[in-house]
Formats: sequence, C-alpha cells, structure tokens
Amino acid sequence: MSFQVINEPLTEEPPTSTLADDALLLLKQLIATPSLSGSEDRTADLIQVFLENRGIKTRRLHHNVWSYNQYFSNDKPTILLNSHHDTVKPNGGYSRDPYCPEIIDGKLYGLGSNDAGGCLVSLLSAFIYFYNIPDLAYNLCFAATAEEENSGDNGLKVILPEIGRIDFAIVGEPTQMNMAIAEMGCMVLDCTTFGKAGHAARNEGTNALYKALPDITWFSDFMFPKQSGFMGPVKMTVTEINAGIQHNIVPHECHFTVDVRLSDCYSAEEVLTIIKDHTSCEVVPRQGILHPSCLERMHPVVRTGVALGLKTYVSPTSSDQGWLNVPSLKMGPGDSARSHMADEYIMVTEISEGINIYIHLLRSMLYCLIHNPEIGRRF
Repeated sequence: MSFQVINEPLTEEPPTSTLADDALLLLKQLIATPSLSGSEDRTADLIQVFLENRGIKTRRLHHNVWSYNQYFSNDKPTILLNSHHDTVKPNGGYSRDPYCPEIIDGKLYGLGSNDAGGCLVSLLSAFIYFYNIPDLAYNLCFAATAEEENSGDNGLKVILPEIGRIDFAIVGEPTQMNMAIAEMGCMVLDCTTFGKAGHAARNEGTNALYKALPDITWFSDFMFPKQSGFMGPVKMTVTEINAGIQHNIVPHECHFTVDVRLSDCYSAEEVLTIIKDHTSCEVVPRQGILHPSCLERMHPVVRTGVALGLKTYVSPTSSDQGWLNVPSLKMGPGDSARSHMADEYIMVTEISEGINIYIHLLRSMLYCLIHNPEIGRRF
C-alpha cells in the first residue's frame, strides 16, 4: 500500500487557549529561575511538579525529566518530544533583568524565552493534550533535558538508554514552526602549535604564533572536495586564539579553537583525517561530537507537515538532535535569530501557534498510522 497523507479535521478544536495559558505561566517561572547548563536542578523541579500536579508520572536522571503517555504499549512505535530547559549565560548587552519575565507589546522577554523555553512548554502542552487518549496509534515520550547549550554529558544522551526504543523524534528548537529536515553536525577542535620561548628583543626562540598562521589560513581557505547538495559544504571557522604570557617573550605555545560544521558527505573521522593530513599543529577533538541529521523529503512525517502547510529547510545550527540515531525533525516556535541575543524574547502568540501546530501535526500522523499501519516501522 502506498503512503497516503490523511488530514482529517478534529471533531472539536484542541483547547489551545487553556493549554497556552498554562504554558505561559510555566514559561514565566522557568525564565525567573536561573538554569545555566549544568545547574538546571531548580527548573527540572518546576517541570516535574508541573507534570505531577496534572497526574502525570515522571522519571528523572540528573536534571532531565521525562514522561510517557498513559496508555503506553510496547507494540506501538514511540515518538520522542524533546526540548531543553538550560540556557546560555546572559550577555553584557542586556538592558533589562534577564531573569524577570515581562510581557511588553506582545513580547515575553527573558533569558531562555526563545531558546528554548517556548519550544519546551509548547511541546509539553501537546504531550498533555494527547496524554490520556487511549487509542493512539503511537506512544509519546516527552523529555525536558539539560546541558544542551554546552553539549554536556548529563543531558539528552545520558537518558536515551533509559527511555528505551524510539522510532521518531521531534526536537523543539526555535524555527518559526518551519520543519528543519536536516541539521549540520558540530565538532570542536583544540589545536596547538609548539615553538621555543626566547627574548623578543634578541630574535631568540621559535614563535609558536607564527607557526600557527599557515594552519589558521588553511582552515579559512580549504574547501572539502565533496559537497552535499542538501546541506552544503563542511564549514570550518577559527573562533578562539591564545598565545604568549608577556610582551617581550616569544610565545612557546599557541592554542586555537576551530568550530567544524559537519555535513552528510563525511563522517567526523574522515574530516579529522583530512585536517590532520593538511596541518602541522596538534589537533584534539573535544568530546561530544554532534552528528549531522537528514530526513528525506518523502518521509511520511515531512509529507504530513507539508500537507499542513509547513515549510522545510536545512538548519545551519546544531542541537540535541545530533545525539539521536533515529529519524528526527527539528521545529518549534520562536526565531533562531533571537537565540543568545541581549533582551531575548518570544512572541506570546508564537506559543499558542506552536501548541496548535504540534497538535495538528501529531494528530495527522495519528490518522496516517491508523489508515496506513505499514508505515509504523518506517518512522
């Protein structure tokens, strides 16, 4: 049987106003509670209490909280709904208190409002909407996770073995509710060149900073032979450099950092081999390599979203999607351009819109599975 997109209307519209009101209240509480990566215990508490006050059982490991729908069955495919509740540090450009949630002209200001609090509470609301429906064609697992912003060891990846089998995932990140059907991976390299210290006035020693310059230039100019027609080329950017201890001492070491964005044309190991073959510096990849992800345009979920009027695109940024080894889709309310900016905000209307679209997408997927049961293992 060929796949058919089925977009049946609900017998009644989801109560998005009630869900949005609750979501907005929770988001304000999350904004008011500092949750820098690695220190998200208090926001994890808030999310856990929010769920349990609604009769939803939770599980927790470190600062990660997750729940399953009431009628979970091992015989059904499982969809993961995931977003993160940690934030970056507020930058020095803030003109308002980053931990004071304020709504002004329809904008909810506050650190983490856009990245990714709005996504998290919208996905959570959609999960609650479907939580106690007995005849879902799939299971739902909602996971509010930690340490996304620093690609830490105690975030999503640490709970994946605990969650169990996942067949598909929706990762909540601000995409203006467009479907990011592909995402670049990310590998961070710590590079070092070595020289010999000496007195700057006597032309003594070997300048490690000068030795680093050819390699830095190579990172800037090199183009990988294979380029993805879908994701584009592998991108390398030198983002940090440090050398020297005093103005009159020739530096004996130069350290620099390279941000590498991976496409689907090369594995991280292949990229690393090419880099080492073309440079003379010491190259050490950091732990936590995020792998690229790609969802075919003909995938049933993508076709369902397109039928609902959603747009597709390739995301240049990375997220917890890089830890997953199952088909996944990145989408959420808000705008990635606002992430990490001073005076971060999300439009209040974006939250209710996000809840509504998540519900309609999951509902359409439900009808697809009911009428096309053979796609259940094609997630």
